[in-house]
Amino acid sequence: MSEQTWNPQDYNKHARFVTDLGAGVVKLLDPLPGERILDLGCGDGVLTKKLVDSGCQMVGVDTSPDFIVSARTLGLDARLMDGQALTFKEEFDAVFSNAALHWMKDLEAVIDGVWRALKPGGRFVAEMGGKGNIDKIEKATRRALRKRGLDKKVPEPNVYPSDEEYRDLLEKRGFEVSHIQLFNRPTTLPKDIKTWLKTFRKNYLEAVPPKDQEAFLEEIQEELRPTLCAADGRWTADYVRLRFAAFKPKAS
Repeated sequence: MSEQTWNPQDYNKHARFVTDLGAGVVKLLDPLPGERILDLGCGDGVLTKKLVDSGCQMVGVDTSPDFIVSARTLGLDARLMDGQALTFKEEFDAVFSNAALHWMKDLEAVIDGVWRALKPGGRFVAEMGGKGNIDKIEKATRRALRKRGLDKKVPEPNVYPSDEEYRDLLEKRGFEVSHIQLFNRPTTLPKDIKTWLKTFRKNYLEAVPPKDQEAFLEEIQEELRPTLCAADGRWTADYVRLRFAAFKPKAS
């Protein structure tokens, strides 16, 4: 079954809220002019560019060739690389990530690569989906897949750890965790659940025969309407975020 793919134009139109909601984790990063920072899962580079404009020396990595092309059009140093197989060695003051780590299911491989990429004393600051993220959306979608005999054929594309689980992984690698928080962040969507699914669950949709896809989307949306659609017609995604800051000791 195909993996999630990204279309930069669709992302800009239907998922820009992901970047816009990155202000909190950027504040936690507290970037300083001149710092060399790795943006892990940089996407189309819009948030990376903001950090460049603040004076940081940024390198962005992502697994989407289309995103890398978009990031490079912004003048960024953007490289096609799997976040679960980083190749850097002690060259960054910080590793930063917004809304990307939950797409990298081998959590320990990511943390190992970040550890290697950081200079002694460097910091790992990120926000990702946490335990319970989009629970209502995911359950409704899996039910619709199961009804069509597709549930076991389509793996879930994300991993959503708890704060305790992620703290343990960071500390196991040697990081000192200065901040970690799991919090609910219901997020108003630009359009409806069907559009969200077309953007963030392409691999699910592609498993359904083309002639049945619209009915599949409609079924999920109508199941979720009572809980995620307000009286004014606005849709909300039941997001839960995990935000953290951890440091690699200077004497590592």
